[in-house]
Amino acid sequence: MDNTKQHLDSLSEIKNLMERSTKFISLSGLSGVVAGTTALIGAVIAYLRLDLYLGNFSMDYSTTRYVTIDTMNKLSLELIGIALGVLIVSISAGLMLTIKESKKNKQSIWDKNSKLLLANLLIPLVSGGIFCLILIYHQLYVLVAPATLLFYGLALVNCSKYTVSDIKYLGLCEIALGLMSAIFVGKGLFFWAVGFGILHIVYGTVMHFKYNRKKVAA
Repeated sequence: MDNTKQHLDSLSEIKNLMERSTKFISLSGLSGVVAGTTALIGAVIAYLRLDLYLGNFSMDYSTTRYVTIDTMNKLSLELIGIALGVLIVSISAGLMLTIKESKKNKQSIWDKNSKLLLANLLIPLVSGGIFCLILIYHQLYVLVAPATLLFYGLALVNCSKYTVSDIKYLGLCEIALGLMSAIFVGKGLFFWAVGFGILHIVYGTVMHFKYNRKKVAA
């Protein structure tokens, strides 16, 4: 019985060593919670700005008043600013928490696996960012939210092979939300809040308790 337990422990240790050598496992679950909370705050601010510019604003734009192109351009710049603010806060918090987690795991923050993770994450993200700017240039504002969710989901799925597998499921959920947002045009802010806000909070909470519990058990 003792021998069997020792063999299982040895196999578990070998598995952990192999995972450390091929994957970046120091992503912080708390960074997901911070990112989600920040995104929800950003969504509320965006809603208030939309309501200010468009009058009796509703998620489906059915009761909005007519606005000029100049007003829409100004609103677009403000919304881009809000999105950039959310992105900067989320990345800063995520980076600090990930560095802290890396030190706990005795894993380098900048090794081969983290470089592969970042490269596979950035290719779809940068492509999606440029595509969204093109949509804004052509005044296709209602497609921006679906595009951000889709490209973000694709980025997560694309980089999931270089980190914990749980991130793949978050990516698939983001893709599904992006497709739904493209169907229900005009409800982009709602889907954006769910995708970048609520899903991140749920994912981050699950990740935090799941992997912290494993470390405590170890």
